[in-house]
Amino acid sequence: MLEARLTDLTEFAAKRFGSRDAFTAPGEGTYNFVQINELVARCAGGLAKSGIQAGDRVVLHLPNCLQWIVFYHAIARMGGVVIPANFLLSVEEIHFIVADSQAKALIVPAERLTHFESLDLQKIVVGDHPIALNYLELCTADPVAPAERHSDDLFTIGYTSGTTGKPKGAMLTHGNIFGSLAATATVHVRRESDVVISSLPFPHVYGNIVMNAVFLAGTKLVTTQRFEPGEALRLIAEHRATLFEGVPTMYYQILAHPGILAADLSSLTRCTVGGQTMPTAKIDEVTRRFNCPLLELWGMTEVAGPAITHSPYWAARHGSIGMLVPGMEARIESLEDSSKDAPFGQAGELLVRGAQVTIGYWNNTQATADAFVNDGWLSTGDIAWRDKDGYYYVVDRKKDMIITAGYNIYPAELEQVIASHPAVAMTAVAGVHDEEKGELAYAFIVLHRDMTCDEQDILMHCRKYLAAYKVPRRILFVESLPKTSTGKILRRTLRDDVERISQQAV
Repeated sequence: MLEARLTDLTEFAAKRFGSRDAFTAPGEGTYNFVQINELVARCAGGLAKSGIQAGDRVVLHLPNCLQWIVFYHAIARMGGVVIPANFLLSVEEIHFIVADSQAKALIVPAERLTHFESLDLQKIVVGDHPIALNYLELCTADPVAPAERHSDDLFTIGYTSGTTGKPKGAMLTHGNIFGSLAATATVHVRRESDVVISSLPFPHVYGNIVMNAVFLAGTKLVTTQRFEPGEALRLIAEHRATLFEGVPTMYYQILAHPGILAADLSSLTRCTVGGQTMPTAKIDEVTRRFNCPLLELWGMTEVAGPAITHSPYWAARHGSIGMLVPGMEARIESLEDSSKDAPFGQAGELLVRGAQVTIGYWNNTQATADAFVNDGWLSTGDIAWRDKDGYYYVVDRKKDMIITAGYNIYPAELEQVIASHPAVAMTAVAGVHDEEKGELAYAFIVLHRDMTCDEQDILMHCRKYLAAYKVPRRILFVESLPKTSTGKILRRTLRDDVERISQQAV
């Protein structure tokens, strides 16, 4: 019986799914469950031989590839602690993560090692380098058996994106990760017959669960190192994919791609979207174009993956993030009185607790104390409400709320309305400082290819659906929107850089 740990997950998969295809990527070939498990066992032996011991922290800084999966599960197998670092992070951010986590080793592509030669730690590369161990050498070692680990042992330190300051390392146990993995695979009805297309970065909390679900449910994963909408459409058709998974910006780009008109999406049975709220107009369009359900979900690094989600098992409610996964609890805390819960239908801060919740922030007792309130409830920073049927709805991030002359404005509400305009491909709303009113709502808009509209068109559209004080005070048409390394739109950058963006607006 498989225990709630990651040390022997690939071994479990090899025994259960054998020579079935597990992973493929353009230019990398296809690998089955037995092959991957053999590589994991040997790589774990190589890591141990190199001096890495159980409990040591290892920063894994590679793009989506077979080697990322092998290293991740090899570290798990020999009892180490994985620190997943998104491949799009800057050199400075990696230096910070290495120093903050007190890592024993760093795994990078050989061509990037020059940026980290000054670091005093073990260096392991994919490729050739004269002073570093490489992946192929490690995989010639004798295989080792899975280490003895328990569900409450630390397994991952997931660093937050740092959009509000220095990243914090959320400590996640084997049980946290496995609980998220099992709940998501169950609620999303993942099967051996599924073929999943996903370019979500493996270090990203949801990309990690998508990758690990391969070994629990026996699905086949088709991935790419970077998302490209035309390539995604091609892979869906070529592999007869049953499930596509992404963040909202990926869907916006697919909808705007000319290839969508002739794309064969008939094999898809469902898709998932998370990472940021998605306007219902765009959800409706995806559902219509893809001819399958789009399952919205909510999660964060601190809860090891999705904690609230839709499922094919229950009715879709576009605009809702769904219902709680097994093992998780939630409450909506009143914004007026934090000792009370908000009534059904009233917005408050979303608090969660349960099997997936982080045990705290690495080496940061103050951040841990600030994040948790009485009885182990984690403050998420999201404003949400719940209906009487148990569906949750995210209004916006608490820190993104705009206060104009004393009125509260939630950017996501404005984005919902603006996105319903037929010419709008993508939009973001941010609060910009104003001497008289405190803040004003600015809307930044990317138009669909070959479609036009002007500021007055957007303002007239907004006035149909929004109170006067909510209508954006300025409309800026731009070619693209700034994003984090995981694809989230950065409202903070729009707010802080509005003067430069205004000058470059199209």
